[in-house]
Amino acid sequence: MATAKEEKQSEQSIIKKGVFLFPNGDQYEGDYWVNENGIVQRHGSGTFAAVDGLRYQGSWIRDKMHGPGRLVHPSGAVYEGEFVQNKYQGWGKYSFPNGSCYEGKFVDNKVEGRSQFTDAYGQVWHGSFQSKGAPVLKFKLDM
Repeated sequence: MATAKEEKQSEQSIIKKGVFLFPNGDQYEGDYWVNENGIVQRHGSGTFAAVDGLRYQGSWIRDKMHGPGRLVHPSGAVYEGEFVQNKYQGWGKYSFPNGSCYEGKFVDNKVEGRSQFTDAYGQVWHGSFQSKGAPVLKFKLDM
């Protein structure tokens, strides 16, 4: 037989669906749960839209973007890929408002490893990226 504490934890860990309007006008629609401290957290799949234009649609764990998702910035830049604890982590694509994009690996919000960058003219560059730069890029020529 379950103890009162176990029953309470089981009851609280049930995923529910809802819409939340924040005092500043931001909105969340999707899955949530009540954690062990009685606090409501985004948990599961949902969409967050901020009044400044920021929009995230994807997976949440304990009120953080975690798992596959799509984040649209107010500038028009878009990141589609994996998140871990609110950070770009793993494989993803970051598209800039001018049409250029980076496709590859992210580590702790930074580009990392063998990836490719497509510039605003549609030219594809590939190579090894490190943090904020790519010391040696090669132009990919399709003939």
